[in-house]
Amino acid sequence: MSGRVCASILQRASSYTLIPPWSASSQFIQCCLFEAQPTSQPRSAHHRHFSSRRASRVERSQSGRHLSTRQDIDFQLNQVQINSILRSNEQTVIVPEFDGRGISAVRKFESNQLAANTPNEDRRSAATCLQSKGVLFGVFDGHGGWACAQAVSERLLYYTAVAMMPKQSLEELEKCMEHGRPVPPILQWYKHHSDFNYRESASLYIDHLRVFWQELLDSEEHGEGMSPPDALDRAFKRLDADISLEAQVPLSNDLMKSTAIQVAFAGCTASVAHIGTEGIHVANAGDCRIVLGVQEEDGSWSALPLSQDHNSQNETEVERIRAQHPPSERDTVVTDDRLLGVLMPLRAFGDVRFKWSHELQQSVLASLESGVDLDSLNLYQYTPPNYLTPPYLDVAPEITYHKLRPKDRFLILGTDGLWDELGSEEAVQLVGEHLSGIHLQAPVSPSERQLKLGQMHELLLKRRARASPALDTNAATHLIRRALGTGEYGELCQERLASMLALPEDLARMYRDDITATVVYLNSNLARPQNG
Repeated sequence: MSGRVCASILQRASSYTLIPPWSASSQFIQCCLFEAQPTSQPRSAHHRHFSSRRASRVERSQSGRHLSTRQDIDFQLNQVQINSILRSNEQTVIVPEFDGRGISAVRKFESNQLAANTPNEDRRSAATCLQSKGVLFGVFDGHGGWACAQAVSERLLYYTAVAMMPKQSLEELEKCMEHGRPVPPILQWYKHHSDFNYRESASLYIDHLRVFWQELLDSEEHGEGMSPPDALDRAFKRLDADISLEAQVPLSNDLMKSTAIQVAFAGCTASVAHIGTEGIHVANAGDCRIVLGVQEEDGSWSALPLSQDHNSQNETEVERIRAQHPPSERDTVVTDDRLLGVLMPLRAFGDVRFKWSHELQQSVLASLESGVDLDSLNLYQYTPPNYLTPPYLDVAPEITYHKLRPKDRFLILGTDGLWDELGSEEAVQLVGEHLSGIHLQAPVSPSERQLKLGQMHELLLKRRARASPALDTNAATHLIRRALGTGEYGELCQERLASMLALPEDLARMYRDDITATVVYLNSNLARPQNG
């Protein structure tokens, strides 16, 4: 997730984690921010980073001895322990086919997370819209700590749902707030037992959500509510504006103020999917990714990306940013494959260090109480190089639409930690074969028949690896296991997987990123052939 500005600072930024100003042992209490009771069924930094593909073996020092990870792992991690680590955050939720308002386009979803940072900087969200239609899913990849990803994961789905609500429903919300009556739930959340909310900031978040719907009520055009693409676009932009504002205005207590500043100075990328009975709308800002799994008529699987990564590998994105700045900055806006040589994603929430003027940044940091240690908040006072004409970053999402077809079977939402290890086609293949239990093998080609004995042996190993049974019922866990444990021939390598999972905290981030994966199974029966 982050060049050169101050080598020592960026070295710290590559792995810094946000330590809450309250005690680490404090319990985070779920706040009821207009939510229905959760029905989930839990089953059990975009700064510099290195892919685990490059890590065949890691060595570490322990008690003065230099031991290989391989020696440690065989002793430390057995199959039961590996499964326990991989499955501790998995989630499986069956979505009611009919909820009283119509048939759901989602049958169920499976999700999981595996941390590399301590604490994990990824977040995920899932909820059904109760005052409008459709189901919302999101994955959020934090950098510079988890603060921004946490706030966005709590709030973005609310902003989206409110924007889609008809004026009549918004009026009911406002009347309830005015008279102190219970507010009708906006979302049916599906939460994992480990999820938490910013308890101290709940009232602030409600207040700003209310201001948002009040503005929608004042709009003569709102009527029956925004379409999903308009709602997603407005929600991304409005939430980012609120995050920026909250860091600048006086707040009721020091804890709320420091949290707001942490959220704004950290950052996160986001991919959100709204799934309705007609189709899927995807909003993406950054380098998370959403891919559709398609089953062809012959039973084979293909991947259809519904989002584009916003990083330096996307030349259109690089040119978009260059066009926003003077020609004299053309060679400095994106350098070393990073924004201003520092940040990998080219769109993101928060990250006000790439949006605000230098003077505003200094003023906001100075507004913190004199006794607050900026270091403890992971706030570092530095300015990116060539910071001449801000803003250099925005959160405007790229919106795509896909009309549902009978052959569209599932969505994969993943943070870049997943896509660092798996290609889109590979991930769809893994989930598709996991779903069907059928592993299609292509016929041996004429050229393969000419292989020498050793080459034929290698080919057989690869084909056998593809046909090996899955160890996990949860497809997201299956993806993470294969992402970290796939060997040279495509086989599941227990030793490699154990090595990746047993890396100590100070090394794990050098070899893999936080990984979040959510697999959403679609109700393909809704898409009749004549509509495909």
